[in-house]
Amino acid sequence: MSDLFLLDLLRTELETHSRVLEAGLVAAEADQSPGRMEPLMRAAHSLKGAARIAGLDIAVKLAHAMEDVLSAAQKGARRLETSDVNLLLEGNDEFLRLSRLEPASIPEELSRRAAEIQSLAEQIAGHQSASVSPPAAPAPAPPPASPVAAPAVSVPAPAQAVIAAAPAPAAKPEEASVRVFVDNLNRLTGLAGECLVEAKTLRPLGAALERIKQQHGRLEALAGRALDALGQESALEARARLEEALAQAQSIHRLLPVHAADFDRFSRKLELLANRLYDEAVASRMRPFGDGLHGFSRMARDLAMSLGKNARLAIEGEETRVDRDILEKLEAPLNHLVRNAVDHGLETPEERAGAGKAPEGRLELAARHVAGMLEVVVSDDGRGIDGGKLRARIVEKGYAAREMADRLSESEALEFLFLPGFSTAENVTEVSGRGVGLDVVQSMVRQVGGDIRVETRLGAGTRFTLQLPLTLSVLRTLLFEIRGEAYAIPLTRIDRVARVGAKNVEVVEDRQYFRLDGATIGLIDAGQALGSPPAARPPGPLCVVTLSDRLNRYGLVVDRFLGQRDVVVRPLHARLGKIPNVSAGAILEDGAPVLILDAEDLVRSIDNLLTRGGLEKVSREKRAVAAARKRILVVDDSLTVREVERRLLENRGYEVTVAIDGVDGWNTVQTARFDLVVTDIDMPRMDGIELVKRIKSAAHTARIPVMIVSYKEQEEYRLRGLEAGASHYLTKSSFHDETLAEAVRDLIGEAVGECG
Repeated sequence: MSDLFLLDLLRTELETHSRVLEAGLVAAEADQSPGRMEPLMRAAHSLKGAARIAGLDIAVKLAHAMEDVLSAAQKGARRLETSDVNLLLEGNDEFLRLSRLEPASIPEELSRRAAEIQSLAEQIAGHQSASVSPPAAPAPAPPPASPVAAPAVSVPAPAQAVIAAAPAPAAKPEEASVRVFVDNLNRLTGLAGECLVEAKTLRPLGAALERIKQQHGRLEALAGRALDALGQESALEARARLEEALAQAQSIHRLLPVHAADFDRFSRKLELLANRLYDEAVASRMRPFGDGLHGFSRMARDLAMSLGKNARLAIEGEETRVDRDILEKLEAPLNHLVRNAVDHGLETPEERAGAGKAPEGRLELAARHVAGMLEVVVSDDGRGIDGGKLRARIVEKGYAAREMADRLSESEALEFLFLPGFSTAENVTEVSGRGVGLDVVQSMVRQVGGDIRVETRLGAGTRFTLQLPLTLSVLRTLLFEIRGEAYAIPLTRIDRVARVGAKNVEVVEDRQYFRLDGATIGLIDAGQALGSPPAARPPGPLCVVTLSDRLNRYGLVVDRFLGQRDVVVRPLHARLGKIPNVSAGAILEDGAPVLILDAEDLVRSIDNLLTRGGLEKVSREKRAVAAARKRILVVDDSLTVREVERRLLENRGYEVTVAIDGVDGWNTVQTARFDLVVTDIDMPRMDGIELVKRIKSAAHTARIPVMIVSYKEQEEYRLRGLEAGASHYLTKSSFHDETLAEAVRDLIGEAVGECG
């Protein structure tokens, strides 16, 4: 047991000091000042001491060789070249590999690989035997493929050990544990003690309330006797009993403010303690951002070398606190973004020299807290993204026509980078070009309620900015009301909120929209998107929450805004499965439950709603009245005609839906109830005569009257239409407002009838 304890301590030291060595050795190629080299020399010295205590001689020899070289560099006796750094990194990889083993397996692994480690120690010390050819250290088995990890790349052997080394087996759920800083644990313990002390103060408060209860009982009895005395005893005796009851009431009245003040103090102090306890519990989940970046500097250096480039990764904000769950989820996306920057962004030294840049490319990975959010930035000073080539690739992939691609703004064009299978690389290599990566990066970022955006300047570099919540246990949300129920959406998933007056709502193609910052945004009733029953909407401007995905942007109309709120996320029970449009729940301060909406799912639901038709207009009218209005379907391939007919009929109170041709009209009439169909004859895909025949031949639509409105004035067309089943034939040359309105009234009556 003593040996296992020592080996467990050794593993902890191996993990700590090898990480210091890895980060420091990568930076040592550029800066070998004594101040930079001393921590590395001391880390190697600590590794040697820990290995000696554990009795692992071969590990002692390796650490000693590394310490000698680093000590000489620290004293200025020698300068480390790239080959020296590679050997030292390879030696450090041996310690990293050991730190991932179970403690009991460390001696066995050292014994098995003693020859290779001995040879490596001799190479580092510069005393390699000419007769011994050092065998290459076999790379461990690669881990299972990550959904975001880029394909394997041929890099120097030292990097392979870090990139391909398998992590330690994950602990079983019941054995899962986390490391908490001692200061956090001490504060948690102190706050728990204070809560215990405060809880004990409830006893005297409870006893005081019991006394008040007893006095109130006596007051009730006295009041009852006084009431009885009014009819049985003299006025003087009755008055005496009333005065006795009044005295008892005054006694209670004096006690209540005292104990109410005590309760108020207790309540405020307990609330303060609870908030502090919760904040401390959340803080115990936070880890320094740098904890998730081990190996990044090394990976960037070795990948650049394998591509014939020079790169230096600078990391800022390593001490920025991040929720450990978010930190784990961030590792793969950041890994891909850094690799992407090295491969796509940075130029070769020759290209950089031609552009007037330093031969060494600069990558930056920074983290900071901004407005209650975590902002992570990955940037490079490379070639940037050519907007012309990007638009050409968009056209080549068939995502947009040339005219549309040319009209895309820079931000709109850059959004295509996140589509699955999209890549700007000319050739597929081991590193990139398959179009795998950025779409999954965005997906993972949005899974945690975050967002990602990209900025670029041709010849100056590219910048990816990730905005994420500080913790997954608390979300900053916007609360709003839909059909009398409270809902929340994370602020990171909201583009804008706005109040839109009725005069700013326009209708085209039977779809309502408004303009915001020069963009056209369609309006969708939130209740319909969530499948809630119809209800009246509050008066006043429309409250709109704008949401978007890669290609679409919608305005979700809610009943009213309830303000911003930080809510504690409560996951839904697994037995419920995936509830459409809902990601989790929360409890508000007053104890009311609130559902946290899944913005991604909600946008998909809106897409489905638009695809299958039946979108209701956002209206201030009572739904019951709207349901009783007569519904008319207008089918015409001319936008102008459709709009004229729609407005004319809506102005007379009818509810109008439009379709762009016969096929669209046939599909629409099968998915909703209509009182009348108004159709043209000449239309693509299906003409009006065929549409009338289909409507009249189907049992569920045969009773719907159909009016034909056409430019064809010949008698033969009128007869064909009437023979097909049309109830009325109106020519557009004789068409005017009252003609159409009267014909509609003759067929189905006024706009609002007794039944819908």
